[in-house]
Amino acid sequence: MLASVVRKDRGMVTSEYAVGVIAAVAFAAALYKVVTSGQVGEELQGIVGRALNVQM
Repeated sequence: MLASVVRKDRGMVTSEYAVGVIAAVAFAAALYKVVTSGQVGEELQGIVGRALNVQM
């Protein structure tokens, strides 16, 4: 009888999914802006360039 009164959450509801998706998109947009900024882009190109030019 108590089990029928106490309900367990088994997943997210639609509104929680929506908030999660919005947060993920906002994080992706912020990360994209950081990665495509001038200084970060130059640093990433330098790192990749050094990695490709390693001589063994």
